[in-house]
Amino acid sequence: MSFLSPTLRMENLSTVPIMSLDHVPEAQRYNKDNIVAQWCAPINGKMYRIELEHGTTSGRRMIWVNGREVLRRDWMFKLVGEDTFDIDQARCIIRVDPAPGFKYEYSLYIDGKPHAQYTEELTRQYRLWLCTCGSGSGSGQAGSTDASQEYRIMLKLDTLSLYVNDELREEAAVFVEGGTDTSFVLQDTPFVLQARSSGNKHDGIVHTLLVNGVPVPEAKIQQIMQEPVSILQTN
Repeated sequence: MSFLSPTLRMENLSTVPIMSLDHVPEAQRYNKDNIVAQWCAPINGKMYRIELEHGTTSGRRMIWVNGREVLRRDWMFKLVGEDTFDIDQARCIIRVDPAPGFKYEYSLYIDGKPHAQYTEELTRQYRLWLCTCGSGSGSGQAGSTDASQEYRIMLKLDTLSLYVNDELREEAAVFVEGGTDTSFVLQDTPFVLQARSSGNKHDGIVHTLLVNGVPVPEAKIQQIMQEPVSILQTN
């Protein structure tokens, strides 16, 4: 004879650990308040936001890339260690190490290099511009209206591949006097990427981005390292 009600009999109880998140949709599993470490890095012409969730009480460890879950471990009794995952053929490792005061240190390695070193080296392989344009921005600069759109334009120097918000552009460069021009249009706003010789071997080719005929200052990847949510894809 069972003292349990019919709904509480042992055969009716769930065998799934209550700490598991398998039954929760991915969009609901992501909670920015649970993120303990965040990095941003360029990989093969695209920018990626990498986030770590480290539950010291729940034993859960989750890794998110551009808002998508790529790794999850539940019920981890060892709170330190490393997890390996891939982003666009790049091998990534996140290490969790103990720190004084019952705290933890988090480190990201990409293709065997610490995040800072990897990013510094990649900075020399890209040219980057950030701008805002749209129906009310006119000049392509900040301070535009609600219809404006932020754009991140990246040029990969070894292949001369041009990316706009992680999308590869198909426009071909056209030879002009002194170099080449690559023209494209975003939200009815003309963009021209100029390549001109600097006149000396040290500087090589100089690349300039014009938006509505106005030069846009070149940016550094480090400028969007902390919170690049608005210019990263999350789908």
